[in-house]
Parts: sequence; structure tokens; C-alpha cells
Amino acid sequence: MAHLKINNLKKSFGNTPVINDISLEVSKGEFCILLGPSGCGKTTVLRLIAGLEQQDRGEIFISGREVSNLSPKERDVAMVFQSYALYPHMNVYENLAFSLKMRKQDREEIDNKVQETAKLLDIHELLDRKPRELSGGQRQRVAIGRSIVRDPSLFLFDEPLSNLDAILRSSMRVELAKLHQKLKATIIYVTHDQVEAMTLGEKIVLFDKGTIQQTGTPVEVYEKPSNLFAATFIGTPQINLITGRVIENEGRIYFSSGELMISPGWYKSLEAYAGREITMGIRPEALTPGEGPITGTLELIEHLGPETLVYVRCGGTRIIAKSTPEFEGTPGEEISLAIHDRGIHFFHDGNRI
Repeated sequence: MAHLKINNLKKSFGNTPVINDISLEVSKGEFCILLGPSGCGKTTVLRLIAGLEQQDRGEIFISGREVSNLSPKERDVAMVFQSYALYPHMNVYENLAFSLKMRKQDREEIDNKVQETAKLLDIHELLDRKPRELSGGQRQRVAIGRSIVRDPSLFLFDEPLSNLDAILRSSMRVELAKLHQKLKATIIYVTHDQVEAMTLGEKIVLFDKGTIQQTGTPVEVYEKPSNLFAATFIGTPQINLITGRVIENEGRIYFSSGELMISPGWYKSLEAYAGREITMGIRPEALTPGEGPITGTLELIEHLGPETLVYVRCGGTRIIAKSTPEFEGTPGEEISLAIHDRGIHFFHDGNRI
């Protein structure tokens, strides 16, 4: 297991900055997710750690050793790519054994490691098959196995499940979580899929435009987003945003937007923003049909089985609420939404208040 530390990392391609002075730390045995939209720089960070790219500035430490000038081979890391990158002319056994043979390890030792890894990943019955004879999930297990068999100090995963269908992705998420529990390995995992991030990660590092927007546990990032980007990127359906103003009336603080006026007494920090324009974010699960301060026109109902999404037009803003499977309504009718304290956030100039 390795401890990873990155200090003031910068990387540009030509005149285009890709990584902007980032620093982060991953503890031994931690499952760390680098999450963000396509093009935000998360894969570049992974490639810099692996030594496949060279940073312009900054330091990378693996288990206390500065590795910036070392080759990928010398860094003792293993990387699993989005494409399976299996040798098509080799069977599963040969694919697993290839890196060990290149290191000229003893034949018996190679066989023991391959058999052990195959059993761990439940692919021991596939060792004689070629990659073309495997399903997508089986190929991904083999690709992961090629990394495990080397027993590296650090595992790097670059969107390994993106080529799988939804059902198989769900199954592989469970397998990856179980694998981490067994190996106790340090894993850096890149994805743009928030479901993968929330279910697999012990730590989430949220990226946008080459900078780290927030770092924390999945619960921390979801329940206390540091800025509007974090609030809107994480959460399905996306958080509702309402622009309004903080006003004071008879000693009480209110958030006011059009006909909507609420007094979030639990949100003490609003007092410092009296008279200013701010943004209120409300998670859909914090809104339910019923008597409440938000009123509008019912636009659409989506029955999703265990829950129902309710779309309401309030002035020029569309609000999404969650309800029970039994909810019924008629598009075009007036509807009120009750607000629950948990799931409400306030932002000023894009940052959490």
C-alpha cells in the first residue's frame, strides 16, 4: 500500500493550461475518486502520477519517495485503462502472466500469482480463452487482474467501467468495492459518473477546469457542497437553483424571490448577507407536494418505481420535487411544495455561505 502526496502540480499542453496548481493527499489503503466532467483534467492527473506525462511544475510523492523524474516502471504503479488493452493473440492466462514474464520471474511463482489472481476475480475458469471469447465484464476483470498480479503499491483506474452497459456497471461496482476490501490497496479512480464516485469512494476529489473544487467524503461533498459547481454536478436530479435576496423584517432574516419568502432560521450565516443577492439551492428530495411556500403549475410527472419526480413551473423557474410512487396529479393544475430543512443550501458569488 502506498501513500500519495501531490504538491502544486501544474501541466499545460502548448499554451493551454490543463492542471492549475493542485495539491492533494491520499492515505494508505484509501479508495480515492477523481470526479469531474470530461476535459476537466482528472485523467491528466492520473497520467502524471503514472509517469505517462511529465508535469511542468510540482512534486509527486509515492510512499515518501519523489517520483517526478522516474520512469513509469520505476514508480511501482499499475494502471487500468478505459480500453481493456488486452493482447488479442494471448489467452487470459498469458495476458495475466505477461508482465511477470517480462520481469523474468520464476515460472512456478508466475503460475501461483496467476492462479491466485484468477480465483480472486472469479476468472479461473476462463484462463484458456482469448479476449474475443469474453464478455465486456470478463475482459475488464482480466484487465484488472493484469494489474493485481504485479502487486503494485498504487492502483490507477481510468474510467474502467465506461464501456459496460448499465446493469454490468452496477455489478462491477460491487465487485470493485469487494476487491478493495480484500486487497486493502490504495486506489486512485477517475470517473465522470457520480454514482460510481458516491458508491465506491472513501474520498472524492471534485475537479473542474484543471482545479480542485472540493475534497471530502461522499456524504460531505453531497450534503455540504463548497460552491455552485459542486452542488450542481453531484446529485440526480440536479439541485434546484433560485436566485433571490436576503431581507430583514422585524428582526427576522428572510430569503425572498418573487412571491416566495422563507425564513431559514437554522441558517444563521445568512444574517451577514442582508440586502445582498444570493442563490438558494434545494435538493429535489427536500421538496414534496403539499402545503408549503412554493407554488406553481404542474408540468410533468415521472413515475420511476420507488419514487416519483414532480416538475413544477414557478414563474420562469422549473422546480423538481420528489414524491412517493402513489402521487397523482394533472399537468396544468396549481400545486404547492413543502420545503424540508435538510437539502437547502445558500451561495453568494458562487461560493457556499
